[in-house]
Amino acid sequence: MQVSYQRRSTVTAYVGHVPVGGDHPIVVQSMTNTDTRDVAGTVEQVATLARAGSEIVRITVNDAGAAKAVPEIRARLDDLGVTAPLVGDFHYNGHILLREYPDAAAALAKYRINPGNVGAGKHHDTNFATMIEVAMAFDRPVRIGVNWGSLDQALLTSLMDENGRRAEPLPAREVMIEAMLRSALDSAELAERLGLPHGHIILSAKVSNARDLWDVYRRLAVRCDYPLHLGLTEAGMGIKGAVSSTAGLAVLLAEGIGDTIRVSLTPDPGAPREREVEIAQEVLQALDLRRFAPSVTACPGCGRTTSTLFQEMARDIQAYLKAQMPQWKERYPGVEDLKVAVMGCIVNGPGESKHADIGISLPGTGESPKAPVYRDGAFVTTLQGDAIVSEFNRMLDEYVEARFGGAAGGGRERSRERVPLPTTSGGS
Repeated sequence: MQVSYQRRSTVTAYVGHVPVGGDHPIVVQSMTNTDTRDVAGTVEQVATLARAGSEIVRITVNDAGAAKAVPEIRARLDDLGVTAPLVGDFHYNGHILLREYPDAAAALAKYRINPGNVGAGKHHDTNFATMIEVAMAFDRPVRIGVNWGSLDQALLTSLMDENGRRAEPLPAREVMIEAMLRSALDSAELAERLGLPHGHIILSAKVSNARDLWDVYRRLAVRCDYPLHLGLTEAGMGIKGAVSSTAGLAVLLAEGIGDTIRVSLTPDPGAPREREVEIAQEVLQALDLRRFAPSVTACPGCGRTTSTLFQEMARDIQAYLKAQMPQWKERYPGVEDLKVAVMGCIVNGPGESKHADIGISLPGTGESPKAPVYRDGAFVTTLQGDAIVSEFNRMLDEYVEARFGGAAGGGRERSRERVPLPTTSGGS
């Protein structure tokens, strides 16, 4: 099958200072799970998410107390130097809250509108129009976000009835997908008829299964040029959630579909909320669409690496890189492009180390306790003894200073151009 890797959306929408769509980098966003009325708790979580790399943060605005809290949340974040735009998530009563709390409307950089939850019957278009009018008054973009689980029931019923009259009715899944697309596209068309600029609209059509997500967004991408927000509605917990999100996002991103993403994880009790940000960044970095931190190639270990030496060293070196990144990013533009190899034995160790910018091949079980180091493809030294990790970390510092210390301007961003994946036939 021939797949196009050309960017699908051509429109750029600005969420505060963050551009979404067009040729701009794919944006990582997240959402708080605090009670928005808890100003201190919400500010703390937004700041944590932003510092982890969330470029846009969505908060729930579900009642008057939450709406009243929004301006203070924004003000406290500004005082902390946290500039991530806030998005208000509205369901059922957004038309009331945005109209009655203009300070909240002004403090938010974007409004998320779910067409399935703005009201039924004659109230649907009226309530939707009220939210669009507020968006125009404050010059704010909107995300029209359709969810599989909260689809406009009047539209779905109409399409199901129409399908039932066909000589050969379509499967119910096809009707559901078409209802999602129609809900998003018809709502966008209505918003523009009401006066909202074309460049103020972002669309999403979320489901909870990766294959369904592919089908929905592939069809949506060819029927509009709006920026698209990708993500599963509920990915799940732990490894399942991470894998489901990666499967759903990676295929579409590789095909050029998607301008902003969120990984919606169900957190373990007490688990850090920013884990969803880390996974989103890793997906983009694995596809070579963006760089957030040095990439570390480390072998999985096998019978040749039965001691804990390799595992401990790989862990410690990766931890060192993570700890250094906050100051490295400020001092060394482009350091995100650094490629490091931490290998465990002589089978692939020297080769992978040569392919990296700087790499170390640690001794495997039964091998001489020596660790050759390679820099820019060439052997430079052999480390041994109890200080291998600290010595290699020192060499990392020297390499970063030598390569990135003289860079001027901001960090280098990877091109948004998609590179076709290699074609294979048969085999594993």
